[in-house]
Amino acid sequence: MKEMKLLDDLISAVQGENAVAEDVRVGASWTGVKGRYGGVCKTYGIPVPHGNYTKDLGKLNEKSTLELAEYARSWNFVEASIGVAALNSMVKVKGKTGVNAIDIVLETCENKKVTMVGKFPRIPEIKALAKELWVLEMNPCLLNVKKGIINATAAEYVIPDSDIVIVTGSTLINKTMERVLELCRMADAYTIVMGPSTTMSDVLFDYGADMLAGVEITRPDALLNTISQSGGMINSRVCGDELVFRVMEV
Repeated sequence: MKEMKLLDDLISAVQGENAVAEDVRVGASWTGVKGRYGGVCKTYGIPVPHGNYTKDLGKLNEKSTLELAEYARSWNFVEASIGVAALNSMVKVKGKTGVNAIDIVLETCENKKVTMVGKFPRIPEIKALAKELWVLEMNPCLLNVKKGIINATAAEYVIPDSDIVIVTGSTLINKTMERVLELCRMADAYTIVMGPSTTMSDVLFDYGADMLAGVEITRPDALLNTISQSGGMINSRVCGDELVFRVMEV
């Protein structure tokens, strides 16, 4: 099987931040790990077939965050979600606060070809300004060709013609991020990796990202409790002071 170089490099970059995984939560929408810091990512792969159990379930908090980060390589996407959350729990998040990456897109997208890899909010506003907007989605329930929401398999055709590409951080879970960033480099597109799942690591700049927009978990215990009791989106309205949104640029 082809090596996962991006994951290799991301895990290698956090070796010195390894810690005991004090808590691991897999919620309906979000997965969280508390290690040296707090880390979250989208819970991918739910619903799962009955009997598709997570490796070593019930004993995950007996492992280190570095051990759990290896789960990110799994093709069981619930396991991979745990792995990415564990990886994120070893990243000391830096960057500016009080910046909304979508606002930056709105300021720069006029008459530009924009592609979203994953469906983000405020699509009508971007569509009104952009020359062209495509949204690539893996969830068949969200597809709507008339609205420009098309299957993610179109990436090879759409991204190389784009000026701006917004990539969900959860593409690290499904193993498409490395290829998507490669396509973005081919297009010389301004590339934003965005969302609470985003691994806020300089390594992603080496792979072609221009901006990272993610979260710093300020109260891990409270946030893990929140995501284990609810679905929906992680935002300041729901989570209050449990997290801070941050933006890093090259």
